[in-house]
This record gives sequence, structure tokens and C-alpha cells, in this order.
Amino acid sequence: MGPTEVFRRNNVQISGTGARTMVFAHGFGCDQTMWKDVASAFADDFRIVLFDYVGAGQSDLSQYDSARYGSLDGYAADVVEIGRALALEDAIFVGHSVSAMIGALAGIAAPGMFSDLVMVGPSPRYIDDGDYAGGFSHDQIEELLEFLAENHLGWSTAMGPTIMGNADRPELGERLTNSFCNTDPDIAREFAGVTFFSDNRDDLARVTARTLVLQCREDVIAPQCVGEYVHQNLPNSTFVMLDATGHCPNLSAPDQVIGAIRAFV
Repeated sequence: MGPTEVFRRNNVQISGTGARTMVFAHGFGCDQTMWKDVASAFADDFRIVLFDYVGAGQSDLSQYDSARYGSLDGYAADVVEIGRALALEDAIFVGHSVSAMIGALAGIAAPGMFSDLVMVGPSPRYIDDGDYAGGFSHDQIEELLEFLAENHLGWSTAMGPTIMGNADRPELGERLTNSFCNTDPDIAREFAGVTFFSDNRDDLARVTARTLVLQCREDVIAPQCVGEYVHQNLPNSTFVMLDATGHCPNLSAPDQVIGAIRAFV
């Protein structure tokens, strides 16, 4: 697939100026618009790349393949293809939620493409396992996915505000709910399964990029102990606890995210 096809597949949008490139990647049920407030703050100093994973936003749905996207490696392969189409070297990858691990996998697959990673609310495994606390039991994840499969809109309405937190600002939860509702139900169900059953704990030690881990309080998807686990198991990382709550500080506290990234890069 050539660069034009790659850009069309993932609705790649390029803006900004600068010698280095920042790639912003959205989380489950979202699209590139979730990063606009943060990304625009860096446009004077960096080339900015925004994109949608296949199945999200304005991506080419005809390119969705259940086999290719049956693991996070398929999504990481898309990131690598975007990076190669743009001839990226020593770029910065900013990934929210599941995109944190997708960025890690892309960096492992393509050494030198990303010299810096920013992980916002990362989790290498969502399910508890022995001494590891991921935040969910296996049965809870099964129930979550069953609910999503049976009632996509009901799941979105219930989970949007819960994941967002910040109950005093209901418009934030409504925005996330609307984003969930706008995703293709079948693709969302498969992506959710891939996300919540993933286990990338062993991959953390293979990450060579300098990494910033951003953590919020009261994050029901990736609690503080998970963020600390990621930090402790990455070879070269910095951990920052934001003065923010919920799982989506790029929406609820963009100034906090911008400040932390600016201090890191």
C-alpha cells in the first residue's frame, strides 16, 4: 500500500511546522478530534500528525479486516505504515489509553521511528492476574463486552460518563458518549475485545524510547497502580500525576496535558 492509500485508510491529517513530528493517537471509541485542543498547542514548533484507526472517525471502513485487527499488533502495523509513509525518524508518539500500548508496539517494530513516547492513561493489561492489579476481573470484562454486544447505545450511554469522570461537567461525558455511539457497533465490539483482553506487560521491557507516563486520579479504566506499574517496568520513563480526574485528561484537562508534554519534549 502506497502513502496515498495509507493516508486515505487512516484519514491522516498533517499540520504545523517544525523539524520534529508529533503523532497523536486516540483511544477506543474515539477519533482524532479528541486530540485537537492539545495538538494545536504544539503546531508552532512541531509537524502535527492526526489520524483515525480503521473503524473510527473518517477512516476507510472498507479496509477493516477482523484478522488483521484481531490484536493490537495490527493497529501498531498501521502506525508503522503511517510513519514510513511520512519517513518519520525520532518522532514523538502521543497515545491515549489503548494507544499507549499500540505506540509501544509500533516503536518496538520500527526502531528509530519514535524516540519519545507519551502514554496517557496506559494499561498493559486490564485484567487482574495474581499479584498484578489491572482494575478488572475476567468476569467483569466478560460482562462489559456482553453488554456492549447486546446494547451498543445503552453501553455507550452508561460508560461514557463513567469513563470520563468529572461528574460536575456532564458535557464531557456526553461528548464521549456521542463518540462511542458514532462508532460502528461490530468494529467497536471487536476492538473492545482486543483492547480489554490484551496483555503487553512483557513488551514494556522492550521499549527503548524515552517515555512519559501521564496518570489521572479516579481513573476507572487505568487506575494509579497500573500507571505506576507501567512506569516501573519501562527502562526509561518519567511518571507524572496530573491534577486531573477520569480517564480522558486530553478532554477534561488539556492544559495539564499540554504542560506535562511541553516539559518532557
